[in-house]
Amino acid sequence: MDIKRYSENSVTVYLGDEISEAINKQLVHLKNELEDMEMDGVSEIVISYTSLIIYYDIFKTNGKDLEDVLKTIDPARLEKRSFKYNLVEIPVCYGGEYGPDLELFDDNGLSPEEVIELHSDTKYLVYMLGFMPGFPYLGGLDERLFKDRLDNPRTSIPAGSVGIGGKQTGMYPFTSPGGWNLLGRTAIPLFDENRDPQILYEAGDRIIYRSIDEDEHKKLQQQVENNDYEVKITSREAK
Repeated sequence: MDIKRYSENSVTVYLGDEISEAINKQLVHLKNELEDMEMDGVSEIVISYTSLIIYYDIFKTNGKDLEDVLKTIDPARLEKRSFKYNLVEIPVCYGGEYGPDLELFDDNGLSPEEVIELHSDTKYLVYMLGFMPGFPYLGGLDERLFKDRLDNPRTSIPAGSVGIGGKQTGMYPFTSPGGWNLLGRTAIPLFDENRDPQILYEAGDRIIYRSIDEDEHKKLQQQVENNDYEVKITSREAK
C-alpha cells in the first residue's frame, strides 16, 4: 500500500495504477476491514479507481495514527476473504427521445436493436461514484460498444439518462451538462435524499440494465411520482 496525505483531514491509500476488477476488489476489502474496526474519528471512506480516501475529524484522530493502523493490515490476508455486494436492477427505456444517440452506433456497425441487446442484461461493476452524487462509473462494457464522448457536449441531459463514454457506461442522477452518448433513460431516482439508502449502489456493487418499453417506463414514472415504486436489489457474495 502506498499511503499519502494531501490534506489535514484525510489519508489516501493507493493499491495500484490501473483500472481493474482485481484492484477494485482489494479496495472493497480494505474499506470493509476499516469499517469493521470502527475507528474513532473516521467520518467517511471513499473508493476511487485505484485508491481509497479516509476522511477524519482532526479533533478526534490524526493522519499518523491512521497510517500506523493501515501499516498493520496485510492486503494478502484480506484477499482470502469473501464479501457481499448488491446486484441492482435498473429498468431502462432505450431509444427515441430517451436515447437520442442510439442511432450513432451504426458507426460501430451495430443496429439500435443490437446495441440494446449488448448493453442490457449485463452485470456491470461499480468502480466508483463521482462527477455528482449517485453517478456510477461502470466497468464490463462490451468492447463493440466503446464510443468516444461527443465532440460537442450537451448543455442539459435529463436525470436518469443512461449513456456510454469511451469504455464505460453510466447514468446521470440529475439534469446536467454532459458529453456521453445517450442510449436510454430510467425513471428510477438514482439519488433521493428522502430514501434510505439515498444512493442504491456503491463501489463493488453490480448494476444490470433491463430493457422496458415506453408504456412500462411511463407506468414506472407514475409509480415514482406516487412514491410507490420498488427496485430489485439482490445480495450476492464475491470470493
